[in-house]
Amino acid sequence: MISRILARAAVRRPSHAFATRSFSSPTAEDVARLRALAPSTLSTLDGSADESDLEAFNTDWMRKYRGRSAVVVKPRSVQEVSAVMQYCGAHNLPVVPQGGNTGLVGGSVPLGEEVVLSLGSMSRVRSFDPVSGILVADAGLILEAADAYLAERGYIFPLDLGAKGSCHIGGNVATNAGGLRLLRYGSLRGSVVGLEAVLADGTIWNGLKTLRKDNTGFDIKQLFIGSEGTLGVITGIAIQCPRRPAALRVAVFSASSYEAVQQVYADARLMLGETLSAFEVWDAPSYAYVRAHQTSSRRLFETEGEFYCLVEMGGSNPEHDEERLGAFITHLMEEGHVLDGVVAQDETQFAGLWALREGIPAACSAVGAAYKYDLSIPVNEMYAVVEEMRAHLHDGLRDGRIRGVAGFGHMGDGNLHLNVIADEFSDENKRDIEPFVYEIVARRGGSISAEHGLGVMKAPYIGYSQTGVSIDLMRRIKGLFDPKGILNPGKFVL
Repeated sequence: MISRILARAAVRRPSHAFATRSFSSPTAEDVARLRALAPSTLSTLDGSADESDLEAFNTDWMRKYRGRSAVVVKPRSVQEVSAVMQYCGAHNLPVVPQGGNTGLVGGSVPLGEEVVLSLGSMSRVRSFDPVSGILVADAGLILEAADAYLAERGYIFPLDLGAKGSCHIGGNVATNAGGLRLLRYGSLRGSVVGLEAVLADGTIWNGLKTLRKDNTGFDIKQLFIGSEGTLGVITGIAIQCPRRPAALRVAVFSASSYEAVQQVYADARLMLGETLSAFEVWDAPSYAYVRAHQTSSRRLFETEGEFYCLVEMGGSNPEHDEERLGAFITHLMEEGHVLDGVVAQDETQFAGLWALREGIPAACSAVGAAYKYDLSIPVNEMYAVVEEMRAHLHDGLRDGRIRGVAGFGHMGDGNLHLNVIADEFSDENKRDIEPFVYEIVARRGGSISAEHGLGVMKAPYIGYSQTGVSIDLMRRIKGLFDPKGILNPGKFVL
């Protein structure tokens, strides 16, 4: 197995075909021209902003990556985006499209002096059809705002994330975000029915159709979904939104082992059927971290376990759903699959139980420097990755450089979030973790990125999940859409 991993390593090494191109640096003259095209442009080059004003645009959410951009363009329409891209393309200025900047792999921040193209000023709902449930909106619309708009009309956005209060739906589509309820509503690749995007040369591609079916040629929009702003700037989205459940119910259980959690999941799928909307799992270290971080959290279980799972269901008949959930809980207790459990009785408790799961990433970061890995693994092997990583880091755990290893995630789609918490972000700690973490994923036939994307963090390691032929095809597509390589250089596929 070691020889196979090493043999594949040659395929994984990046060629830097787009990362090492020679670009121009923006000048005060460029800023003046860009401001004429997009009046909300900010820059340190002409005194309209200082470095503190641009800090949030230059630094990623994890504070691991920081660029030196002196120019942030904030267009208000697709026409302004087009004009800006046309100018930057003609003058060889690299551009980083940026939404809410909540990503975890450094995909939405500059690596150097790139122009930041922030979509935050484009946040309109363009239309909504209450019959078909199709929403058409600007890319800069915040996810939580989109869902609130739909809630008033009896619908739900088919994506839910812990960062919903900050992330933009355009960024969600650009990274093909998965989220907490993919189990029920599927991926964005299936929900997005149309897109509008601006190409590197300023061309506006209008694929903003609201048709569920369109079998005329290549499905171009799929190239933009998950491409992380390397092929074009997504400016508009048409998305199929389902009816909002009449009522949501949530329960959290403690379990003695990962095998027991798998049995709970199998039973949930069998007994809750189409009403099962989420199934989340986390281990005892994750639970300890979030309890310590959320100081208001009270002890929930008389019998705590090595693992915890959250089950959410939502249907159209509240009384029937209540009976169904009750029968499910009774079955789990009688069969001994769980040690203990709690069920939310009202909206406050519902939010409190979800806060346990959604609060884990921030809680891990509060303990130390959290190296976060978003991995896709066959469900039966998800936690084996955590255990192998913990064993591999034994020396670091013993001497205190590594403070802990926690595993949690979306069991319904095999998405593990592995957090290795160290004393600091350092080259030594990173070497202890990477590329070993990717090697153990490759051995299990998994993917190094389930939903966060590649960004700058994982771009050099794409070969752990993709063949050389696939990578070559991606590079050729990149060359077709962006021959000068000005869109988000150094990210995604190098």
